[in-house]
Amino acid sequence: MHGNEYAGAQALASILANPPSPPYGRLSLIFLNLDAYAAFDLRRPSQCRYIEEDMNRLWMPELIRSEHTSLEMRRVRELVPVIDTVDVLLDLHSMTWPSATLLLTSMAERNLVMASALAHGQPTPLQVVLDQGHPTGTRLIDYKRFSDPVGTARACLLEAGQHWTRSAVVQSETTARVFLAQNGMLPKEPASSGTPRQHGAAPPATTEASHPGVCAMVTDCVEAHTAGFAFLRPFTGGEIIKHAGTLIAVDGMDEIRTPYDNCMLVIPNLRPRRGHTAVRLARIL
Repeated sequence: MHGNEYAGAQALASILANPPSPPYGRLSLIFLNLDAYAAFDLRRPSQCRYIEEDMNRLWMPELIRSEHTSLEMRRVRELVPVIDTVDVLLDLHSMTWPSATLLLTSMAERNLVMASALAHGQPTPLQVVLDQGHPTGTRLIDYKRFSDPVGTARACLLEAGQHWTRSAVVQSETTARVFLAQNGMLPKEPASSGTPRQHGAAPPATTEASHPGVCAMVTDCVEAHTAGFAFLRPFTGGEIIKHAGTLIAVDGMDEIRTPYDNCMLVIPNLRPRRGHTAVRLARIL
């Protein structure tokens, strides 16, 4: 989806090197934004997330049918006929700052069931986070086919870890292979053996603060209103702050405090620009 998040692309390339032969159905492996990926520059690694606009904010049917155009919008329109046939979808991403690996899903119960099964099918269980969508646009997992309350198609998004780390590549492939096995596209591995990893690759890192296997729902999206937004310390995504009212950041003269006990910090952005999301706060379910 994003040109500077190559872990997912490497996972697909690895799978394509020895492609599975599904006994039924159809398997689609899609490199979404080829132009952004081709533009990746090691000297400016954060500047090729997209070419003209974020492709993962464009999946609203009304916008797709509109006159709006960009390189990413044209690519979305190319892909919609395929996406409209998809029954189960996994969207692979990585993160700018250190964080526990997580699966993100919309509020439809069928997506939570799918994400939970995928999270607990891993060698180390992943966190599952539900939210109402992104405030700046519609993500692929929120596309009507996957988020409609009366639909049947399911989707979730993997945040595999920090960009450009070996562990994010390993986690992307591990999760993709578990996903394929759970949907009949690959033979299922014995539960005790876990999922095979690339030779020499380190397993995804976990810390005591990451709380593997926890499920939480986003209740608040904290936006930076000033250029002076700063966290009190470099929080790691997935940390759970025990007490309500704990000061976690300042935004100019404003204090940002946790609204309830056991508040999870979801994908904190340690250097947010004004108007951008600094952190999402989630309640443990």
